[in-house]
Amino acid sequence: MVIILSTFAAIALYMGGFIYHVRQLRTGSLFNPLILTAIASVAMIAHTVTTIGALRHSGGLDLSLLNVICLISLTINAMVFVSGLTKIQHSLYLILFPLSALALALGSAIPSTKPVMLLSPDMQAHVLLSILAYSFLAIAALQALLIGLQSWQLKHKRQNPLVTALPPLQSMESLLFEIIWVAEIFLTLSLISGFLFYDDFFAQKLLHKVVLSTLAWIFYAVLLIGRHVRGWRGHIATRLTWAGFICVLVGFIGSKFVLEFLIAQPPVIAL
Repeated sequence: MVIILSTFAAIALYMGGFIYHVRQLRTGSLFNPLILTAIASVAMIAHTVTTIGALRHSGGLDLSLLNVICLISLTINAMVFVSGLTKIQHSLYLILFPLSALALALGSAIPSTKPVMLLSPDMQAHVLLSILAYSFLAIAALQALLIGLQSWQLKHKRQNPLVTALPPLQSMESLLFEIIWVAEIFLTLSLISGFLFYDDFFAQKLLHKVVLSTLAWIFYAVLLIGRHVRGWRGHIATRLTWAGFICVLVGFIGSKFVLEFLIAQPPVIAL
Protein backbone atom coordinates (compact mmCIF):
# COMPACT_ATOMS: atom_id res chain seq x y z
CA MET A 1 0.00 0.00 0.00
CA VAL A 2 2.84 2.36 0.85
CA ILE A 3 4.49 1.68 -2.51
CA ILE A 4 1.25 2.41 -4.38
CA LEU A 5 0.75 5.70 -2.54
CA SER A 6 4.37 6.78 -3.05
CA THR A 7 4.16 5.95 -6.74
CA PHE A 8 1.01 8.02 -7.29
CA ALA A 9 2.44 10.85 -5.20
CA ALA A 10 5.69 10.93 -7.16
CA ILE A 11 3.88 10.87 -10.53
CA ALA A 12 1.47 13.63 -9.45
CA LEU A 13 4.28 15.82 -8.12
CA TYR A 14 6.48 15.36 -11.19
CA MET A 15 3.63 16.23 -13.54
CA GLY A 16 2.52 19.10 -11.31
CA GLY A 17 6.05 20.56 -11.34
CA PHE A 18 6.23 20.14 -15.11
CA ILE A 19 2.87 21.89 -15.68
CA TYR A 20 3.80 24.70 -13.27
CA HIS A 21 7.11 25.33 -15.03
CA VAL A 22 5.55 25.28 -18.52
CA ARG A 23 2.79 27.70 -17.50
CA GLN A 24 5.29 30.13 -16.03
CA LEU A 25 7.39 30.04 -19.19
CA ARG A 26 4.36 30.58 -21.43
CA THR A 27 3.12 33.56 -19.45
CA GLY A 28 6.61 35.04 -19.31
CA SER A 29 6.41 35.51 -15.55
CA LEU A 30 9.27 34.74 -13.21
CA PHE A 31 8.60 31.54 -11.30
CA ASN A 32 9.67 31.05 -7.73
CA PRO A 33 12.57 28.53 -7.77
CA LEU A 34 11.78 27.58 -4.17
CA ILE A 35 8.43 26.17 -5.28
CA LEU A 36 10.05 24.05 -7.98
CA THR A 37 12.76 22.93 -5.54
CA ALA A 38 10.14 21.94 -2.96
CA ILE A 39 8.17 19.97 -5.55
CA ALA A 40 11.32 18.20 -6.74
CA SER A 41 12.36 17.37 -3.16
CA VAL A 42 9.07 15.74 -2.17
CA ALA A 43 8.75 14.00 -5.55
CA MET A 44 12.21 12.45 -5.18
CA ILE A 45 11.43 11.26 -1.65
CA ALA A 46 8.33 9.47 -2.94
CA HIS A 47 10.32 8.22 -5.94
CA THR A 48 12.96 6.81 -3.58
CA VAL A 49 10.37 4.93 -1.52
CA THR A 50 8.88 3.42 -4.68
CA THR A 51 12.25 2.45 -6.16
CA ILE A 52 13.55 0.81 -2.98
CA GLY A 53 10.31 -1.13 -2.61
CA ALA A 54 10.51 -2.33 -6.22
CA LEU A 55 14.17 -3.34 -6.07
CA ARG A 56 14.38 -4.99 -2.67
CA HIS A 57 13.11 -8.51 -2.09
CA SER A 58 13.81 -11.06 0.61
CA GLY A 59 15.77 -13.17 -1.87
CA GLY A 60 17.85 -10.36 -3.36
CA LEU A 61 17.41 -7.55 -5.88
CA ASP A 62 14.96 -7.29 -8.77
CA LEU A 63 17.06 -5.65 -11.49
CA SER A 64 14.47 -5.86 -14.23
CA LEU A 65 14.54 -3.25 -16.99
CA LEU A 66 11.79 -0.96 -15.70
CA ASN A 67 13.06 -1.09 -12.12
CA VAL A 68 16.55 -0.10 -13.26
CA ILE A 69 15.12 2.71 -15.41
CA CYS A 70 13.27 4.03 -12.33
CA LEU A 71 16.51 3.86 -10.35
CA ILE A 72 18.50 5.64 -13.06
CA SER A 73 15.85 8.37 -13.42
CA LEU A 74 15.95 8.89 -9.65
CA THR A 75 19.76 9.09 -9.74
CA ILE A 76 19.67 11.64 -12.57
CA ASN A 77 17.12 13.78 -10.73
CA ALA A 78 19.20 13.67 -7.56
CA MET A 79 22.38 14.64 -9.42
CA VAL A 80 20.68 17.58 -11.12
CA PHE A 81 19.04 18.61 -7.85
CA VAL A 82 22.27 18.77 -5.84
CA SER A 83 24.36 20.24 -8.66
CA GLY A 84 23.09 23.78 -8.17
CA LEU A 85 22.86 24.47 -11.89
CA THR A 86 20.12 27.09 -11.34
CA LYS A 87 18.72 27.99 -14.76
CA ILE A 88 20.13 24.89 -16.44
CA GLN A 89 18.72 22.76 -13.64
CA HIS A 90 15.24 24.22 -14.09
CA SER A 91 15.39 23.66 -17.84
CA LEU A 92 16.42 20.03 -17.40
CA TYR A 93 13.43 19.49 -15.12
CA LEU A 94 11.17 20.14 -18.12
CA ILE A 95 12.55 16.93 -19.62
CA LEU A 96 13.28 14.94 -16.47
CA PHE A 97 9.94 15.38 -14.70
CA PRO A 98 7.69 13.85 -17.38
CA LEU A 99 10.23 11.11 -18.15
CA SER A 100 10.42 10.19 -14.47
CA ALA A 101 6.64 10.10 -14.21
CA LEU A 102 6.48 7.85 -17.28
CA ALA A 103 9.13 5.50 -15.86
CA LEU A 104 7.23 5.18 -12.57
CA ALA A 105 3.92 4.62 -14.34
CA LEU A 106 5.35 1.87 -16.55
CA GLY A 107 7.19 0.29 -13.65
CA SER A 108 4.01 0.08 -11.58
CA ALA A 109 1.79 -1.10 -14.45
CA ILE A 110 4.03 -3.80 -15.96
CA PRO A 111 4.98 -6.69 -13.66
CA SER A 112 8.59 -7.83 -13.52
CA THR A 113 9.54 -11.06 -15.29
CA LYS A 114 13.15 -11.07 -14.11
CA PRO A 115 14.23 -13.47 -11.36
CA VAL A 116 15.44 -11.91 -8.12
CA MET A 117 19.23 -12.05 -8.02
CA LEU A 118 21.75 -12.18 -5.20
CA LEU A 119 24.72 -9.90 -5.89
CA SER A 120 28.19 -10.18 -4.44
CA PRO A 121 29.87 -7.00 -3.12
CA ASP A 122 31.98 -6.89 -6.29
CA MET A 123 28.90 -7.04 -8.50
CA GLN A 124 27.14 -4.42 -6.38
CA ALA A 125 30.10 -2.09 -6.98
CA HIS A 126 29.90 -2.78 -10.72
CA VAL A 127 26.16 -2.09 -10.74
CA LEU A 128 26.66 1.19 -8.85
CA LEU A 129 29.42 2.35 -11.21
CA SER A 130 27.28 1.47 -14.23
CA ILE A 131 24.27 3.37 -12.91
CA LEU A 132 26.40 6.43 -12.17
CA ALA A 133 27.94 6.26 -15.64
CA TYR A 134 24.57 5.91 -17.38
CA SER A 135 23.12 8.74 -15.31
CA PHE A 136 25.89 11.20 -16.13
CA LEU A 137 25.77 10.21 -19.80
CA ALA A 138 22.02 10.84 -19.83
CA ILE A 139 22.54 14.28 -18.27
CA ALA A 140 25.20 15.04 -20.89
CA ALA A 141 22.82 13.97 -23.67
CA LEU A 142 20.08 16.24 -22.32
CA GLN A 143 22.58 19.08 -21.98
CA ALA A 144 23.67 18.53 -25.59
CA LEU A 145 20.02 18.63 -26.65
CA LEU A 146 19.54 22.01 -24.98
CA ILE A 147 22.75 23.30 -26.60
CA GLY A 148 21.49 22.16 -29.99
CA LEU A 149 18.18 23.97 -29.47
CA GLN A 150 19.98 27.07 -28.25
CA SER A 151 22.34 27.07 -31.21
CA TRP A 152 19.45 26.58 -33.66
CA GLN A 153 17.53 29.46 -32.10
CA LEU A 154 20.51 31.80 -32.31
CA LYS A 155 21.12 30.84 -35.92
CA HIS A 156 17.50 31.36 -36.99
CA LYS A 157 16.90 34.32 -34.65
CA ARG A 158 13.94 32.68 -32.94
CA GLN A 159 12.61 33.47 -29.47
CA ASN A 160 11.66 30.40 -27.47
CA PRO A 161 10.95 31.04 -23.74
CA LEU A 162 12.71 27.86 -22.65
CA VAL A 163 15.88 28.44 -24.64
CA THR A 164 15.93 32.17 -23.94
CA ALA A 165 16.02 31.43 -20.21
CA LEU A 166 19.23 29.41 -20.55
CA PRO A 167 22.71 30.75 -19.69
CA PRO A 168 25.04 31.82 -22.54
CA LEU A 169 25.96 29.15 -25.07
CA GLN A 170 29.62 29.15 -24.05
CA SER A 171 28.71 28.42 -20.43
CA MET A 172 26.40 25.62 -21.54
CA GLU A 173 29.16 24.03 -23.61
CA SER A 174 31.71 24.30 -20.80
CA LEU A 175 29.31 22.54 -18.46
CA LEU A 176 28.68 19.83 -21.07
CA PHE A 177 32.35 18.89 -21.19
CA GLU A 178 32.61 18.89 -17.40
CA ILE A 179 29.73 16.41 -17.26
CA ILE A 180 31.28 14.27 -20.01
CA TRP A 181 34.58 14.11 -18.13
CA VAL A 182 32.82 12.75 -15.04
CA ALA A 183 30.74 10.34 -17.15
CA GLU A 184 33.84 9.04 -18.95
CA ILE A 185 35.56 8.34 -15.64
CA PHE A 186 32.61 6.32 -14.32
CA LEU A 187 32.20 4.53 -17.67
CA THR A 188 35.89 3.59 -17.57
CA LEU A 189 35.54 2.20 -14.04
CA SER A 190 32.38 0.34 -15.06
CA LEU A 191 34.13 -1.31 -18.02
CA ILE A 192 37.19 -2.23 -15.95
CA SER A 193 35.06 -3.76 -13.19
CA GLY A 194 33.06 -5.68 -15.78
CA PHE A 195 36.23 -7.19 -17.26
CA LEU A 196 37.47 -8.08 -13.78
CA PHE A 197 34.28 -9.60 -12.36
CA TYR A 198 32.86 -11.53 -15.35
CA ASP A 199 34.36 -14.79 -16.52
CA ASP A 200 32.64 -15.46 -19.85
CA PHE A 201 30.97 -12.64 -21.81
CA PHE A 202 29.70 -15.09 -24.43
CA ALA A 203 27.96 -17.42 -21.97
CA GLN A 204 26.38 -14.52 -20.09
CA LYS A 205 25.22 -12.79 -23.30
CA LEU A 206 27.24 -9.66 -22.52
CA LEU A 207 29.46 -9.36 -25.58
CA HIS A 208 27.20 -6.93 -27.46
CA LYS A 209 26.89 -4.79 -24.35
CA VAL A 210 30.65 -4.67 -23.85
CA VAL A 211 31.24 -3.82 -27.51
CA LEU A 212 28.69 -0.98 -27.55
CA SER A 213 29.86 0.40 -24.19
CA THR A 214 33.46 0.36 -25.44
CA LEU A 215 32.37 2.11 -28.63
CA ALA A 216 30.64 4.77 -26.53
CA TRP A 217 33.82 5.16 -24.47
CA ILE A 218 35.75 5.73 -27.70
CA PHE A 219 33.28 8.38 -28.90
CA TYR A 220 33.61 10.33 -25.65
CA ALA A 221 37.40 9.92 -25.55
CA VAL A 222 37.70 11.27 -29.10
CA LEU A 223 35.42 14.17 -28.20
CA LEU A 224 37.41 15.08 -25.08
CA ILE A 225 40.72 14.85 -26.96
CA GLY A 226 39.31 16.92 -29.83
CA ARG A 227 38.07 19.52 -27.35
CA HIS A 228 41.52 19.74 -25.70
CA VAL A 229 43.59 19.68 -28.88
CA ARG A 230 41.40 21.40 -31.48
CA GLY A 231 38.78 23.18 -29.40
CA TRP A 232 35.82 21.17 -30.70
CA ARG A 233 32.39 22.56 -29.82
CA GLY A 234 28.98 23.14 -31.37
CA HIS A 235 27.54 20.51 -33.72
CA ILE A 236 30.45 18.11 -33.51
CA ALA A 237 30.26 18.09 -29.72
CA THR A 238 26.49 17.48 -29.60
CA ARG A 239 26.65 14.80 -32.30
CA LEU A 240 29.47 12.84 -30.67
CA THR A 241 27.74 13.16 -27.30
CA TRP A 242 24.54 11.67 -28.69
CA ALA A 243 26.44 9.04 -30.71
CA GLY A 244 28.03 7.74 -27.52
CA PHE A 245 24.77 7.90 -25.58
CA ILE A 246 22.89 5.99 -28.29
CA CYS A 247 25.52 3.23 -28.11
CA VAL A 248 25.01 2.93 -24.35
CA LEU A 249 21.25 3.16 -24.72
CA VAL A 250 21.08 0.38 -27.32
CA GLY A 251 23.58 -1.78 -25.46
CA PHE A 252 21.80 -1.54 -22.12
CA ILE A 253 18.13 -0.65 -22.63
CA GLY A 254 17.82 -2.37 -26.00
CA SER A 255 19.41 -5.64 -24.94
CA LYS A 256 17.46 -5.87 -21.67
CA PHE A 257 14.21 -5.12 -23.50
CA VAL A 258 14.85 -7.88 -26.03
CA LEU A 259 15.84 -10.40 -23.35
CA GLU A 260 13.02 -9.60 -20.95
CA PHE A 261 10.10 -8.82 -23.27
CA LEU A 262 10.72 -10.19 -26.77
CA ILE A 263 12.58 -13.48 -26.62
CA ALA A 264 12.01 -14.17 -22.92
CA GLN A 265 15.45 -15.61 -22.27
CA PRO A 266 16.77 -15.55 -18.68
CA PRO A 267 18.49 -12.16 -18.33
CA VAL A 268 21.88 -11.62 -16.77
CA ILE A 269 22.55 -9.66 -13.62
CA ALA A 270 24.86 -7.03 -15.09
CA LEU A 271 24.12 -3.49 -16.07
